[in-house]
Amino acid sequence: MRLPAVNWRAGAARLVGLLLVLWGVSLLTFTLQMWAPGDPAEVLLRAGSESPAPERVAELRRELGLDRSWPARYLTWLGRAARLDLGRSLRSGDPVTTEIAARLPATLELAGTSLVLVVLLSGLAGVWTAWRPGPTHDRLPRWISLMLVSLPPYWLGLLLITVLALGLGWLPAAGRDGWASLVLPSLTLSLGIAAMQGRVLRVGVLEVLGQDFVRFAHAKGLGRARVLWGHVLPAALGPLLALWGMTLGHLLGGAVVVETVFAWPGLGRLLVEAVLGRDWPLVQGLVLFMTLALIAANQAADLALRLLDPRQREGDADVQG
Repeated sequence: MRLPAVNWRAGAARLVGLLLVLWGVSLLTFTLQMWAPGDPAEVLLRAGSESPAPERVAELRRELGLDRSWPARYLTWLGRAARLDLGRSLRSGDPVTTEIAARLPATLELAGTSLVLVVLLSGLAGVWTAWRPGPTHDRLPRWISLMLVSLPPYWLGLLLITVLALGLGWLPAAGRDGWASLVLPSLTLSLGIAAMQGRVLRVGVLEVLGQDFVRFAHAKGLGRARVLWGHVLPAALGPLLALWGMTLGHLLGGAVVVETVFAWPGLGRLLVEAVLGRDWPLVQGLVLFMTLALIAANQAADLALRLLDPRQREGDADVQG
């Protein structure tokens, strides 16, 4: 397979766009933190229901640099971030990068399992309903997909916990302790996404089945399975690859609601803890990491699409020419 030609001008433009997106996200996040209620210094000093002394709060604010103006604080943070220094957590005192690295394996485990389930379930549902069209094979999958897409993730997660964990006792209800604890959160994340993407794949397969090159492949005497795997699916997977890239970016960014429901110690739960604790350096670092993960996943999906679809490679060659 010939690799797509390198377009240096387009690559430089994408890099500049990436830097602008990261800067915009950091500026927006920093601004929203200024408007958020609650004083981080007071939250850190509060013990139980007792309120800390105003003098101690003011002293801690000076120690943390919270008494400085908003532009000064942001410019200081931006200068450090340019050197890949995201600061330190206000609660633990550890570097933000260390906090993210400690929770990243759990998120990678959950995201990878959920993406595999999305690919398998959406592929099976989309190909089955498209390869065997008609109300008999399509009506039930359509109603199931509509129901799964309509369910909020937190409600689906609580339903799975109630039935499979508390009711039947088959699986752990929460936490991260072996493969069994991974089943419920990954199902909660993947079922709704797979239902929606399975319908997208079905439409793509039906569209490709009506094209001339598929009829020509059948006319040459190729079997149905060979036509499906060798001709139909590669042409129909284009839109789904982009969706898989967005899905992976979302999962790597941390599924906040699902990780909170299942007490999964990943980046999404860490973000909730940081927001509740007014740990703004950690919030800033997590939001930047999630943005970068989403962009990187989309770029990887775009590269896979160009490798899979010859028309994309021809388009790149035309641009360079």
